Amino acid sequence: MPLYKTITVNNHTKVLIWKIEEPYEKLRENVSLTSHCQDRMEGMKSDIHRRGFLSVRHLLAEEGYADHDLFYDGHGKPHLKDGKFISITHSFIFSAIILSDSEVGIDIEKQRDKILRIAHKFTPIQEYRTIANFDALIRKLTIVWGAKEAIYKLYAEPGVSFLQNININDFDFDSFKTTGKVFFKGETTHYVLDFLEFEEFTCVYALPELNPA
Repeated sequence: MPLYKTITVNNHTKVLIWKIEEPYEKLRENVSLTSHCQDRMEGMKSDIHRRGFLSVRHLLAEEGYADHDLFYDGHGKPHLKDGKFISITHSFIFSAIILSDSEVGIDIEKQRDKILRIAHKFTPIQEYRTIANFDALIRKLTIVWGAKEAIYKLYAEPGVSFLQNININDFDFDSFKTTGKVFFKGETTHYVLDFLEFEEFTCVYALPELNPA
């Protein structure tokens, strides 16, 4: 089974990452889906999306959960019936979940040049003008994008703008950590972010900052 990586973030939080190497038929074995999720999966046009969907069910099984333990609220945010918090992500050949006793968010992104074309939509691009190395620029923008995605999944409030409402503090690559804030409707909330890079992918996960300065 290609459980790619398990990260124990703290005593109450765990990240599991799956590398999707199996064909659909293999992933479908021993997975029981609710009728709703079966319909969702059958509506997916892409094979890799269907395989990603099933790989998440295998990640859930690693922690003793089945598809029927998972449900989604009106905003599309996933929840577990036992009250544990969960966030889910899938990008190409990787999927991941994060489980915790507190609100969490996770995102995986493939490091691609394409991010340069959309960067102005989610971050003040002028702040990156001093980064001369092209690969470093792609890596940094991907981390910032993943960080904002992770916070957005955790925050889960309609109307939040990546560009206007979510701010990610600058960081060094070798720190593997940063912090972020959401400014929305007159309130500020703070988050801690961890990131890792592997096989030209970036994974970022977010938790609430308990004692912000």
